[in-house]
Amino acid sequence: MNIRKAGTEDISRIAEILVFTKRMNYRSIFRDDKFSFGNLQVLSAAREYINNPHLLDSIWVYDDEFVKGLIHIEGHCVKELYVDCFFEGQGIGGKLLEFAMENHAVTYLWVLKKNERAISFYERHGFLCKGIWRYEDGTPEILLKMER
Repeated sequence: MNIRKAGTEDISRIAEILVFTKRMNYRSIFRDDKFSFGNLQVLSAAREYINNPHLLDSIWVYDDEFVKGLIHIEGHCVKELYVDCFFEGQGIGGKLLEFAMENHAVTYLWVLKKNERAISFYERHGFLCKGIWRYEDGTPEILLKMER
């Protein structure tokens, strides 16, 4: 299996994947270039993990010669699931999600209502919107709860 617990040796790739996939997926939704290209930086994301290595305890990576994707699991919830945009469409996200369901009894996650591509992906893996929603902190954007 290519999925393993994240370690400090993965911090650089984790930070890179988080920053670039967030920019690619959320820039058109939030329309906040000051945040996307000012606040959201690889170095500051990496420093967060370097200074708080315990944050890696809930992250698993898909490693196939190098880290291509990651999943952040807390309890029964997927907090984050990102695949490097260069490797999208290769089943990595699906494998990470299946791993979370099989090994961590994941039953729910939150997804931006405007992120139709992600919603479709999660529906293909058995997650459904059941009408529960909330606002993304500090924004007018809506998060939908998806459950299995």
